[in-house]
Amino acid sequence: MEVRIGVQHATRELVIDSAETTDAILAAVTAAVTGDASVLTLTDERGRQVLVPSDKLAYVEVGEPESRRVGFGSL
Repeated sequence: MEVRIGVQHATRELVIDSAETTDAILAAVTAAVTGDASVLTLTDERGRQVLVPSDKLAYVEVGEPESRRVGFGSL
């Protein structure tokens, strides 16, 4: 699962490949945004934890990673 996180006053977004389910990621983001948690904590595929203060979140995109296309075809 690919997660893109925009952080206020940062020029680049964070991109995390997570093994967590969509529901688990959405629950963590909802808890951070509603004030139940002061920090958004996500774990990537290698087991590293990424912590973002909830008051600095600009946006969060959750989606499947796109498969890379190979070759010159336009399929």
